Amino acid sequence: MKSPLLSLPGAVAAEGRDEGVAGHYGDLFREQRALADGNGLVDLSHRGVVAVTGDDRLSWLHLLLTQHVSDLAPGQATEALVLSANGHIEHAMYLVDDGTTVWMHVEPDTQGDLIAYLESMKFFYRVEVADRTEDTAVVHLPAGSIAEVPEGVAVRETAQGRDLFLPRADLETYAAANGPAVGILAYEALRIEAHRPRVGFETDHRTIPHELGWIGTAVHLQKGCYRGQETVARVHNLGKPPRRLVFLHLDGSEVHLPGHGTPVRLAADGEEGRQLGFITTSARHHELGPIALALVKRNVAVDAELIAGDTAAAQETVVEP
Repeated sequence: MKSPLLSLPGAVAAEGRDEGVAGHYGDLFREQRALADGNGLVDLSHRGVVAVTGDDRLSWLHLLLTQHVSDLAPGQATEALVLSANGHIEHAMYLVDDGTTVWMHVEPDTQGDLIAYLESMKFFYRVEVADRTEDTAVVHLPAGSIAEVPEGVAVRETAQGRDLFLPRADLETYAAANGPAVGILAYEALRIEAHRPRVGFETDHRTIPHELGWIGTAVHLQKGCYRGQETVARVHNLGKPPRRLVFLHLDGSEVHLPGHGTPVRLAADGEEGRQLGFITTSARHHELGPIALALVKRNVAVDAELIAGDTAAAQETVVEP
């Protein structure tokens, strides 16, 4: 779904998973600084939007998700995962209940698979699940923003800012009144800086929540049974995850950024050394320079000097080994 904000002056379309919105509007670092200062808005209208209504919506979702949501108060933001039977991450949902409806946004073009799973688990519960992507656009306001929220719009408010579930027909008007619009590349750079994982970037087919630091924020360890819980409990109580998320400061003298999937190795072993992990996301940050997140083997020393492809990388611990 192509965003109308791509018609704004300077808009350059994003590619890959974020196709459909602007990557930037002509000045990546200015846009990052605006977000960091609490100004502007980010068009996330390409993300999937799912709404769950009905008297049993919270108790029902509580049985299916990794998060404790049975007592979720109206307006309280949270995030949750759907896992496979083996505990691997399938979906990440960013949700809020407005008193009558649970609103959630998910990765672009994944709402169909999520809805199919939810529909298969309805049984006798009084719930209705709807794909609201066509009529609802997600807009992000950074922390500190003084932009007004239209009456009746559901809002997820977190330490990073507010996600608005805005009527899609109002997107252009709202952006004109509350801009400047900021591209997804600036938003992603600040996400990497904050060490926040994203499904499809920091995950592959075998990622479990412990590897990305999602225990506590998206996974509640004291709630009841859900699909994949046995793996979560076993790794938490009896072992360690096989991999861990790290933050990398990349060599700023390199012209190119190592892309998703670029092998990570020990610097001492060079480019022919044994692969210890891979780059998940990289960006150019307005203050830190080139940065990245990577998933590496748990036993990689926290002070080891690394290379990503042919780019030197100094690591910071995100998930403890």
